Amino acid sequence: MSMDTILVAVGDGDEGRLETFARTTTDLSTAGDATVALAHVFGSEEYERAKRELDFDPDGEVTPDAVAKRYVTIRRLGDALTESGVSFERYGRIVNDETKGERVVSLANEIDADLVVVGGRKRSPTGKAVFGSTAQEVMLNAPCPVTFVRGD
Repeated sequence: MSMDTILVAVGDGDEGRLETFARTTTDLSTAGDATVALAHVFGSEEYERAKRELDFDPDGEVTPDAVAKRYVTIRRLGDALTESGVSFERYGRIVNDETKGERVVSLANEIDADLVVVGGRKRSPTGKAVFGSTAQEVMLNAPCPVTFVRGD
């Protein structure tokens, strides 16, 4: 199976894993010369807060892609990938009626990803059932293989 497109989905909780994300993504993409797509899925409140904090014009038209491009997790991961010579595109999406995991899966389908890279932390089965797990939802529903980057 050739790997043409790798989707790397990161969120606020992934700041401590960005080095691992960068190393993993670099290894995977350079092995097959794949295109990398960096994505951040925003909750609606998080998106509005990010637009304010990043000093976007409150009356102007702002796309989720533009906010993601300037968002700290995507920016730092992008900087690390650039240093490694990996080219990438940035995507931002907003959760509407679906979960963040569903939005990641939807984006994987949209860009025809061959692999999705997600992160997470150790959580008990009860914690996953009560609070949900974006990574678990992606792993169970992605249209392609998923690589999980574990937090410490």
